[in-house]
Amino acid sequence: MPTKQYFSYIRVSTQRQGQLGTSLTEQKAAIERYAQKFGLKITRYFEERETAAKSGRPVFIEMLKSLKRGSADGVIIHKIDRTARNLKDWADFQSLTDLGIEIHFAAESLDLNSRGGRLSADIQAVVASDFIRNLREETKKGIYGRLKQGLYPFPARIGYLDAGKGNPKKIDKIQAPLIKQAFELYSKGNIGLIALSDVMYKKGLRNRWGKKITINGLSKILHNPFYTGIVKIEKTGEMFVGKHQAIVSKALFDTVQSVFEGKNIPKTEKHFFVFRRQIFCARCRNFYIAEKQKGEVYYRCHTRNCTKGTVREDAIDKEVLKFLKPMELTDLEYEYFRQQTFKQNKISEAEYEGEYRRLQLLLEQSAERLSKIADAYVDGVFDKETYINKKNKILLEEREFKEKLSNLKVHSDAGEKKLEAFLELVNSAYLTYKSGSPEKKQETVKTIFSNCEIDGKNVLVKPEYPFQLIATRQPFTSGSPQREAARTLGKLYQQLFKYFLYPPRLKTRKVKRKNFTPKRRKKRKGNLHILLQ
Repeated sequence: MPTKQYFSYIRVSTQRQGQLGTSLTEQKAAIERYAQKFGLKITRYFEERETAAKSGRPVFIEMLKSLKRGSADGVIIHKIDRTARNLKDWADFQSLTDLGIEIHFAAESLDLNSRGGRLSADIQAVVASDFIRNLREETKKGIYGRLKQGLYPFPARIGYLDAGKGNPKKIDKIQAPLIKQAFELYSKGNIGLIALSDVMYKKGLRNRWGKKITINGLSKILHNPFYTGIVKIEKTGEMFVGKHQAIVSKALFDTVQSVFEGKNIPKTEKHFFVFRRQIFCARCRNFYIAEKQKGEVYYRCHTRNCTKGTVREDAIDKEVLKFLKPMELTDLEYEYFRQQTFKQNKISEAEYEGEYRRLQLLLEQSAERLSKIADAYVDGVFDKETYINKKNKILLEEREFKEKLSNLKVHSDAGEKKLEAFLELVNSAYLTYKSGSPEKKQETVKTIFSNCEIDGKNVLVKPEYPFQLIATRQPFTSGSPQREAARTLGKLYQQLFKYFLYPPRLKTRKVKRKNFTPKRRKKRKGNLHILLQ
């Protein structure tokens, strides 16, 4: 009579347990003792390092298929919970008995061929499955508790380091500056993810395995609010305020998101035109298109039923230079502004206190709103998705208020530095534009002018507010009365200082358009504050 052949199946839940623990060795030894005791021959060992909480284990499935093909007469396992901790896998496993395949348990006295033994095994399988469900719920509670405390209970993101259990992630002094640089480079809108990945790899940015970050990985980094101090759960979309230090500001993060949404990646151009997308038609508000003919650059409106005239680029150049020349400051004006900048070393105490109280009040209101929407969610006023959306919106606003509060004390210094840079720009704009490269000319136009229009053959340049103040100022010579000059220049200085201390927010107005009116262009964001930062 031929000797029966049996499989052996042992399992641990994780790779780490299989490498460092003794569970696999102990299970194998117990099964071999059992086989030797009852004279069973083991022909093949199946070993798996994967949780049994979910179905789909490859080694387990392979063993079941081999048994059903008749490759062995039975299988020996250590305990029931080694086979399955979910009822689906247990049902598939115990169905082997109906096929005449023997099932032996090395550490348990169970006979699956009897009704009582099968019932006892089913009960143990249900208990094992319930244990996993309870463990999963308790784990979720622990993770959620950590998130509410502002802690990130998962491995540190690139740019951060683990600081031990119960501690917030700490900044990686090597990778964090590179992460910030990646945000800054992409926020300019002139580089794609492929090029950015290559650039950052050369600078030293690596993933957790020390390799180059993929395009998909880089995209996830640039979309992750974790780097602004906000923890976002990907599955639910819920956000929590983290205790870890932010690497990038919310303003920079928002700029990067707007670049993604607008797909603001420049295309390859055959020709570079200084006023490309800078001049639009005064009638239809569409951009003038540049064309190069016989060595000269012309700008033309291509809208149907609109003016068909063309304007040469050198004619636009003359209008720009005509505006920039009078902007240069005299020695008297420049010296006065320089002295006033040195004197104005901080904002007044009253303004500081007022702004501080306003931001504190907004933060308190945010906390109250969070509490109210939580109560409303508990009372069933709205569903979980609505609650998460409202909560995330409030948390992002709260982060913005906190950033403004932390920057409040240095706000005045920043305003002064911007004003100093502005004065230098005003004094050098004419020469910079006149002798600069086409790229430098375009940068100057973007910075100084808010709108450039063409009405027929007339070129109308409209500068940004501070440049308009300088251009329309009352000129003073060295022989002018000192008191009158100081009074006028002092008023001008206060207007400029207020502008740079509290830069205005751009607002877009909804314009009711008729059917025949072409679509208006979006208002271009000013480049002045970006340039002076």
